[in-house]
Amino acid sequence: MSTAFQAKRILLGISGGIAAYKACELASRLIKAGAEVQVIMTGNATKFVAPLTLRTLTGRPVMLGMFDEVKQWKVDHIGAARWADACLLAPATANLMAKLAWGLADDLLSATCLACAKPLVIAPAMNSGMYDHPASRENRAKLAERGCLLVEPGEGMLACGDSGQGRLAEPELILLWLAYALREEKPLRGRRVLVTAGPTRESLDPVRFLTNHSSGRMGYSIAKQAWLLGGEVTLISGPVEPEALPVNRIETESGAEMADRTLAAAAGQDIIIMAAAVADYTPAVKSAVKIKKRAGGLTLELERTTDILAELGRRKKAAQTLVGFAAETEDLLANARRKLQEKNADLMAANDLTRPGAGFGGGTNQLTLLWADGRSRELALMDKDDCAYEVVAAAEEIWRERAAGL
Repeated sequence: MSTAFQAKRILLGISGGIAAYKACELASRLIKAGAEVQVIMTGNATKFVAPLTLRTLTGRPVMLGMFDEVKQWKVDHIGAARWADACLLAPATANLMAKLAWGLADDLLSATCLACAKPLVIAPAMNSGMYDHPASRENRAKLAERGCLLVEPGEGMLACGDSGQGRLAEPELILLWLAYALREEKPLRGRRVLVTAGPTRESLDPVRFLTNHSSGRMGYSIAKQAWLLGGEVTLISGPVEPEALPVNRIETESGAEMADRTLAAAAGQDIIIMAAAVADYTPAVKSAVKIKKRAGGLTLELERTTDILAELGRRKKAAQTLVGFAAETEDLLANARRKLQEKNADLMAANDLTRPGAGFGGGTNQLTLLWADGRSRELALMDKDDCAYEVVAAAEEIWRERAAGL
């Protein structure tokens, strides 16, 4: 998603709720990502955040009233609607959503939205009682039927003191939906994609476990890119700090749990991408109580875990595409090529952990993609989101070619 907003024109509509101050962060992030942002505020929104703040962040005068004189940038509501690549309403109050659902245009923001034929992303924020009111549910249904993308609000403590659903979604999730709206080509639409991510934890006792340095960022980036390309994504995640993604997320702890969940979900998938760093070994005996210190050393007996990628390769159906990862510290290509063949995979992403900027934990990675037909392509060092896109695009191409041949 790092390049999703470059050279894009975004109308940011802000209506009158306490969450209006969060729109400042959205505007800032969009500008930093290379977008042009034009803010339109309702009169009530200006009671919560000053237009000067948004003008400073975006470098553009904020549009306020239907008949206000706009200095330095001449545009009316029709011109703004034509100018934009997409319109983002954050926060969207119950009042604004009701206007849009019923076609009312009695202020600049609602009139501009009504005139705009570009993608419309709506991030509601309101009291949970208002959000759950039958009228609000009906209005959301109307907007969804017309193709508007609704970013569900989060749950928690609200400004009024109530607890429930109604908090404005996190900025990362709102911007992800905006990126989805801006992406015209979605070659994975209707396709089911299974992604694994993160490490596993193999318990020694109730206190200690064996694990590895995987942060899960690569797998989460792959799930994100597969969703942005239109896929119906299931993400099976090891124990990592979760990122807000609009996908079906299944949490696991041990390699055995990940094997059970993955193999159970695999049959109906079109593309499977195994980015998780699953432990190869687990303690043969797991102590029910904490292992106490004692004189001398401690010997642990380990046994093999299920080789999930190999089992997926054995069960692979004719139209399925299977992608594996090979994280290596030596003989990268030889080891990755051998793994590709032994596991009956269609694509292997080879990862040299000794390269600066590659491997676990960081925000960048460098991969070499190996195809089962002998082709290979070395990717440059890049952001993990961009790297993930290359992996997903290669997997989609394999699946499409295979499906066409069946």
